[in-house]
Amino acid sequence: MDEISELKYDIDKKLEKEAHNLEVLKDCLSRSSSNTQNMLGILESFENRLQHLESTIVPVYNETENLRRRQENIEKTMHTLDTVLSYYHAAKDVEAIVKEGPAACDLDTYLAYMEKVLKAQKYFETYNSGSKELADIKHIFVDGTQALQHEFRSLLNRHGHPVPPVMIVDMLSSEEDLPPVTTDADLPIEHLPEKVVGDLVKISQWLVQQAQSHQHLKSYGQGRAAMLSKSLQGLKDHLRSSSGTSSQLSFISQNSPSLGGKFRGSKDAPTRKSMIRLVNNFTKKASSALNKSGFESGHRRQGSAANDSIREDPSDVETDLYINELSALLRLMQSEMHLMKGIVPQKHERTVFDTIIQQALDSVVSEGEMIAGTARKNMQRHEYSAVLSIFPIVRHLRSIKPEFDLILEGCQAPTRAKLASLLSTLDSTGAKALEEFTDSIRNDPDKASNMPRDGTVHELTNHTIIFLTQLQDYAETAGAMLLMHGEQAAPSAMITADTCKMKVADYMTRVLSALGLNLSNKSETYSDQGLRPIFMLNNFNYILKALKRTALLELLLMWNKDVTKYYDDQIVEQKRQYSLSWSKVLHYILEVDKPMSVQRASQMDSTVKLKDKERQNIKDKFTGFNKELEDIHRIQKGYAIPDQELRQQLIQENKDFLIPRYQMFYNKYSILNFTKNRSKYVKFDVEGVNKMLDSFFDASA
Repeated sequence: MDEISELKYDIDKKLEKEAHNLEVLKDCLSRSSSNTQNMLGILESFENRLQHLESTIVPVYNETENLRRRQENIEKTMHTLDTVLSYYHAAKDVEAIVKEGPAACDLDTYLAYMEKVLKAQKYFETYNSGSKELADIKHIFVDGTQALQHEFRSLLNRHGHPVPPVMIVDMLSSEEDLPPVTTDADLPIEHLPEKVVGDLVKISQWLVQQAQSHQHLKSYGQGRAAMLSKSLQGLKDHLRSSSGTSSQLSFISQNSPSLGGKFRGSKDAPTRKSMIRLVNNFTKKASSALNKSGFESGHRRQGSAANDSIREDPSDVETDLYINELSALLRLMQSEMHLMKGIVPQKHERTVFDTIIQQALDSVVSEGEMIAGTARKNMQRHEYSAVLSIFPIVRHLRSIKPEFDLILEGCQAPTRAKLASLLSTLDSTGAKALEEFTDSIRNDPDKASNMPRDGTVHELTNHTIIFLTQLQDYAETAGAMLLMHGEQAAPSAMITADTCKMKVADYMTRVLSALGLNLSNKSETYSDQGLRPIFMLNNFNYILKALKRTALLELLLMWNKDVTKYYDDQIVEQKRQYSLSWSKVLHYILEVDKPMSVQRASQMDSTVKLKDKERQNIKDKFTGFNKELEDIHRIQKGYAIPDQELRQQLIQENKDFLIPRYQMFYNKYSILNFTKNRSKYVKFDVEGVNKMLDSFFDASA
């Protein structure tokens, strides 16, 4: 029972507590409802007040806005009126300054005045096209435009000067292999001061954009064209005067390895480390290489050109100058293209640039065509070494032509084609010269009067080797000429450095083949049978040593692996042919007709008396030998073998060929008592024959 009572007590307590909470909640709800009613009253009162305020302020705001708009309209009207009035007074306000030109004030101020004139003109054209003011404004605008054009030309004329030759030389001297110009920093030439360029840009832009005028662009093209031509002409005059009477280019360093010291700087002009890689003095280079052969100093070379001194060909200087002129033209064109940016609108750049370069480009191309014409005249005179002066030009032009093509992109087609046409002309001229040179070697007349009397190297051989040695420096250039302008022209896409070298190797092989055949025909003009092989031996030996001494052999081996063996075999064959000249001498000592038997000779000594027939036979042998040896010595000491090594070799072979045979003959018969006048018949002992052979091929002996 107690537990139930306790449980009931707890429940009652909870009910009492919940009832109290309910009373509290009701009281809170009552207060909340009261607060809500109060808030609604406040909000309703606030809304009423806002409505009252709005009804009071909105009319005031609307009136104020109307007043503001009226004031703004009045101000706009006043501004427009002032502007319109200024248009009517513009002619009077700016006429004096506009007519005086930009010289009356700074350029920016003058352009501002012109803007004012332009605005006035547009206003009258729109609203009052028949007014007198429009005519006045137009007249002033025309005067102002002309004044700006005059100022544009004046700035060009006052500040535009030809580029000094020394500056061009400095620019080119810093370019070993003419690297392509890729940035503005690569163009050190400043044609005009920076401020002048800025003024030209402002004037040009205003004339094009505002005045719709392009007359100044024509003036710019003509003015810069004159400066470009004068710059090139000044460079040519400078280089020609520097080369002077001594044919020395002042801008070439004395130590320039590429020119072999051909040109030396003068004290009047600064020396340079190296101009661009100019043409080597190939005549001098080839000749100096050939002069390293075994020829003795002062050895006779009758009828040969070997004694001719190598003189500097004026065409070499012209070639050097023209190569520099081409490079200078390219760099000046690039600098002109850089200068015109901003001054000339982009859409007009190519047209103006075409005008700028036309005169200078025509001059350079014309000069190149004259060089080609001179080369053709040299071909007619059979001066083929002189024709080689175009080869360095072709090589240089071909190397820089991609840059020319890039700078000429967008110009008129005839302009772009000029250098290509020049290159084609030079190529065809060079190819024709090469082919005609081969024909001249093949068809060189066999005139006895032109043959060296001593059998030395023929001048034709000398000239041919020098020509080929010169040509090897331009193997790729010559190969391209032959491939593009030969009988079977190859597409340019198929032409590579290797195919060019192969073509030149083929060409040189044909030249040497024609030379060998011609020399063989020439040798037949000798009446002396012994001189024929000496002549051929000298020439073959000279050719072979020249090939080995230069890079020609390496080039020829690309086409014919047996070229060295061929000349070695020819030398051996000519030596064999030469040995036949000793047949008459050997006839008397080879015991073909023995004066006595071996047994009888071995049994005899100086005390034994010989038969008359035996004595006479021995006398005839010695007499015949003496006569023939003296005759062959008299003849062959006049033979020339310029190559000391070959001469000593041939003398030794003569000794090896004759001395052992004469030794046997001498030992066998000299001890016999076949005559009372022994010195009459036994003129030479073995040592005497040996000394006589040493004096062969020596006219002073």
